[in-house]
Amino acid sequence: MIRSYDEIETPTMTAPMMEPVMPQQLPLALEMRPALARADFMVTNCNREAVAWIDRWPAWPVPALCLYGPAGSGKSHLAEVWRARSGASSVAGADLIGADADILLGDDTGLVIEDADLALDETVCFHLYNMLKERNGHLLLTAQQPPSRWNVRLADLRSRLGAALVCEISPPDDDLLVGLLIKLFADRQIAPAPQIVAYIVPRIERSFAALAQLVAAIDRRALAEKRAVTLPLVRSVMEESL
Repeated sequence: MIRSYDEIETPTMTAPMMEPVMPQQLPLALEMRPALARADFMVTNCNREAVAWIDRWPAWPVPALCLYGPAGSGKSHLAEVWRARSGASSVAGADLIGADADILLGDDTGLVIEDADLALDETVCFHLYNMLKERNGHLLLTAQQPPSRWNVRLADLRSRLGAALVCEISPPDDDLLVGLLIKLFADRQIAPAPQIVAYIVPRIERSFAALAQLVAAIDRRALAEKRAVTLPLVRSVMEESL
């Protein structure tokens, strides 16, 4: 059973045991697969409206929704939540260039186009929009800028995008920074002590990308040195990144 966002509990944070420092060893470049389920997404004021529209589907008043915000803001996470619920397919904006809209969409009634403001075949996108509308389907786009700032030359597509729902995901507030830090560490099977989180939050750049980069760097250092993630280790990683 899927819980509501308000029912999500913050993971208990326990201080890790100290381990002796071992000779340095390069960590393997293993792929980290983040948790992307609905219950894994943390909701605060900076993303509440976007989450509400995802939850409201399929009762959208128009065929298309665009989620925009900075890199790592959770756009792809929400898009994946919607894709899983709707059975939609997913492509990058660049994949539309020169594509056959009929082959790309197939029989689907939902489509996610990621990074739509970076590269987009306007004619293909326009056809996809019309096909989905005829099927009573929906289109979800992600971008860093709202559609009004895209350099769209095709007037018909510009009109369609102008009628779309548009939701901004803002940079994180303190509550979301804490929650994201805990989640990013948890994705790597790390339970940070409270003092580690308290140390990072006021010193980190307030962006989702910076959080992800820092946690990855901390994890690499801990693996390389075969050490637990402690405050001294975190402090050292952050000082070196300045």
